[in-house]
Amino acid sequence: MRIDIPHDQPRRRETPPQTNVPRTQEPTSVQRHLQSLKEHATQGRANQAPPRSAPSRRPERDREVSTPPRRVRDPREGGDPRRTRRDRIPSQTIGMQLRPEERKVMLEVGRFRVVRTRDLADTIYEGKQRKLDEDLRYLKSKGLIETRHINLRRDGTRRQIDRVEVATLTRDGRAWLTKSGEVPGGQTVYYGFVKPREMEHDSLIYRAYRDAAQRIERDGGSNLRVKLDFEIKADVQKDIYRARKADPKREMADIKREVAAKHSLPFVDGGIQIPDARIEFDRKHDEAQSQEPDQGSRTGGHEDIEVLTAAYRRGHLRAKAQAGFRNYASGSDRSSITAKIEDEHQMMRDIFDL
Repeated sequence: MRIDIPHDQPRRRETPPQTNVPRTQEPTSVQRHLQSLKEHATQGRANQAPPRSAPSRRPERDREVSTPPRRVRDPREGGDPRRTRRDRIPSQTIGMQLRPEERKVMLEVGRFRVVRTRDLADTIYEGKQRKLDEDLRYLKSKGLIETRHINLRRDGTRRQIDRVEVATLTRDGRAWLTKSGEVPGGQTVYYGFVKPREMEHDSLIYRAYRDAAQRIERDGGSNLRVKLDFEIKADVQKDIYRARKADPKREMADIKREVAAKHSLPFVDGGIQIPDARIEFDRKHDEAQSQEPDQGSRTGGHEDIEVLTAAYRRGHLRAKAQAGFRNYASGSDRSSITAKIEDEHQMMRDIFDL
C-alpha cells in the first residue's frame, strides 16, 4: 500500500517592487572631512560649560601698565608713587615738583633752544658745576632735558679740539614748561637740537643775551622776552607774501622797505637785516613828557643782538655793523674777524667780547 505524504511547497522569493529611486553615491573624501568637522563642532558645543559672568579681559599691554614694577620714589616727584615712567608722559599730568633752579634751567634752555651748560652754571648756580650736573641728571631721568657734547672750531692756535656740553628741552619738557606758569607772556618756547653745524654759534646767543640783559635791567627794563632769528624771519616773510599777493606789480624793494619799517628792522643794501635774537622788554615811561599819562606808566622797547663768528664774510660783517645791532664775538673768533676788517677800526670798537 502506498501512502502519499504531502511535502511543503518551496516558497517563492518575493522581490520588492521596483521604484525609480536613484542610486546613492558614496561620499567623497572632501565631503567626509567636512562632515567630521561639523560633528566635532557640534560635540564641542554640547560639552561646553555655560558661560560665566566674568569681566572682560583687557589687552596684554594694558595689563602690563596696570601692574608696574616696584620702584624707589624720588621725594621731589609729586603724584602717585606707583606710577611707572610710561605714566609720567606727559610729565605735567602728575604734578611734578621741580626746584627753583631746575625751573630756571628749563626756562632759559627753552627760550634759546640750545645753551651751554657751563653758562647755566655761571648764571644760575653761581659757578657750581657739580650742583648743575646733579639737577641735569634728574631732569634727563624725567625725560625733560637732553644734553650732548659738540666740537668747537679750531682757531689755528690749538692742536687739541675743545668740546663743550649743550642742553635743549625735549618735547615733553616743552609741554611741561608751557603749562608750568613759568613762561612770560609773549615768549615762545623751543625744543630739540637743530642745525648741528650752527650749534656752536647758536649756543653763544644766551651768553650775549645775559650781557645785554644785565645792562637793560640796570636801566630799569623788566619782563624780558626773547625772539630768535627764525621767528623774526617767519613774521617778515608772511608780511612780504601778503604785500605781494595784494599788489603783484609792486616793486620788491618797496615791499621789503615797508616790512622792515613795520618790524623795526634795518634795511641795508636792498635787504632786511635780521639779528640772531631780539630782546623785548618793558621800560618806565617818562610821565612828565607824556601828554596822556593815564595810558600807563610803562612802554615797550627792544634791543637786537648778533653773535659774529670767523665764518662771516667781510661784506656780511659790514652789513651787521651798519645795521646797528649790538655785536658780540668770542675770543677765539675775534682774531679772524680782526683780520677781515682790519681797516674798519670803528667796526672793531662796536664788537663786544663774549
